[in-house]
Amino acid sequence: MRTQRSILLAAAAVWAVALPPDLKKARDAQDRAALDQIAGALQAAAQSQPQDAAAQYRAALAELVRAEVLMEQRDRNAARAAAEAGIRAAEKAVELRPASGEYHRVLGALCAQVIPANPLLGLRYGKCAMAEVSRAVELEPKSADAWLSRGVGNYYLPESFGGGAELALKDIEKALQLDPSHADAWLWKGIVLRKLNRNGEARQAIERSLKLNPARVWARQQLEKTPAQ
Repeated sequence: MRTQRSILLAAAAVWAVALPPDLKKARDAQDRAALDQIAGALQAAAQSQPQDAAAQYRAALAELVRAEVLMEQRDRNAARAAAEAGIRAAEKAVELRPASGEYHRVLGALCAQVIPANPLLGLRYGKCAMAEVSRAVELEPKSADAWLSRGVGNYYLPESFGGGAELALKDIEKALQLDPSHADAWLWKGIVLRKLNRNGEARQAIERSLKLNPARVWARQQLEKTPAQ
């Protein structure tokens, strides 16, 4: 159960951002070699352009996707290393462009990525994750990705601390109102509904996600794990 929850949390970190085609293709297929190559090239570009916020963001996003797939493949140590490399680039991007909600969202997602890879770091990185995602929603309230990010955060936050599945579902529904074609929002709607024991609706949501993005291996795996009733 802990391993499954860890993989779910790691996958949440990408939150269905509109990825560049090569990065999306590699993520959907869980192509680790391609992701390593893409992330390496973007990290090199970021290091050669330390004052270019967009270059830092692209490097951070690539590491975020790479860490996600590594967690799907249960390589915790490599996932943590990728996330921490991404955090450094994302922090630089936020420093250079603090008004960008997307940059804050990616930084928060990367902080969240470290936690399932090493739960002992939950206190340190959990604060970063929640603060940055909240800032993203504040800066870009019409961003479906930002609302989905907050929804997934609430999914893991216990009700006693102000979170829970019901609250998560509301945030994800908001994301889908803003973007009904958001494949990852449909996927996460299914995961939340499954937690609420609404398995029939959960399967429908995940099936909707796969219709929108049939190449996503992880979505198909989640469908297989969701009971029909």
